[in-house]
Amino acid sequence: MTNKATIHTDAAPAAIGTYSQAVKVNNTVYLSGQIPLDPETMTLVSEDFTEQAHQVFKNLAAVVNAAGGELKDIVKLNIYLTDLNNFPLVNEVMSQYFSQPYPARAAIGISQLPKDSLIEADGVVVI
Repeated sequence: MTNKATIHTDAAPAAIGTYSQAVKVNNTVYLSGQIPLDPETMTLVSEDFTEQAHQVFKNLAAVVNAAGGELKDIVKLNIYLTDLNNFPLVNEVMSQYFSQPYPARAAIGISQLPKDSLIEADGVVVI
């Protein structure tokens, strides 16, 4: 029997559509995409890519914490970028939130993200 629960925290932006911040099934948590919204104002934190990347990881951390885990528990991370030239900056920012062993990761270039953000990330966590 599976134990399925939706995860919600006010420390991360509220869902802006028909989805949950995360869904936990047994010891696995499936994170919805986080964009760089300030959880209180629901607006982009900045137009600066690095500041947006930091906010994305802060938002992911808040949801992971609400599920009972930590960022280090992420086993698969997907990062979506509107400009792949920002890839080196993603690595720089990620190094401030993760240490080895790093999660498996994909970095995908796309044309547009919600609210015209420059970055979005989702992932899978095992607690």
